[in-house]
Amino acid sequence: MAKEIERKFLVRSDGWRSAVETKSVLRQGYIASMDDRSVRVRILDSKKARLTIKIGRSAITRDEFEYDIPVADAEELLQNAIGIVIEKTRYRVPHEGFVWEVDVFAGEHRGLVIAEVEMTAETDEPALPAWLGREVTGDFRYSNQALATEYGHDRHGLSHSA
Repeated sequence: MAKEIERKFLVRSDGWRSAVETKSVLRQGYIASMDDRSVRVRILDSKKARLTIKIGRSAITRDEFEYDIPVADAEELLQNAIGIVIEKTRYRVPHEGFVWEVDVFAGEHRGLVIAEVEMTAETDEPALPAWLGREVTGDFRYSNQALATEYGHDRHGLSHSA
């Protein structure tokens, strides 16, 4: 079983753009969503698809299971997603030994930019780039799960500014 250990921040400037290594266009939605678990389907660059199951309530660490699935199956699953399908471009940005993933949202969440860093242990202390804003690790409102499944409901004061 894999563990997802990550920290998440709002992004306050475009300083990261000059260090981009790669980018991917993602569409993702949730097939199941509960307080401590979710089942997500994601299509990457219209070429690959994955089904992801996440379990756990910790702000930083959760169990994560991922499986490749046919793109046609993923498209059909997205038709049955809860809430909205998230659209975003993910940029991979290396910084001092860690790779940051900067998500620039399109569609319903246009204007929102969030950076995540995955770590190998909760005790890791990645250097924080100057372009980061406020940390939102553990703030459910900024989880992809909430952005998809709670859109159009009480958005709990979601702010796009860092």
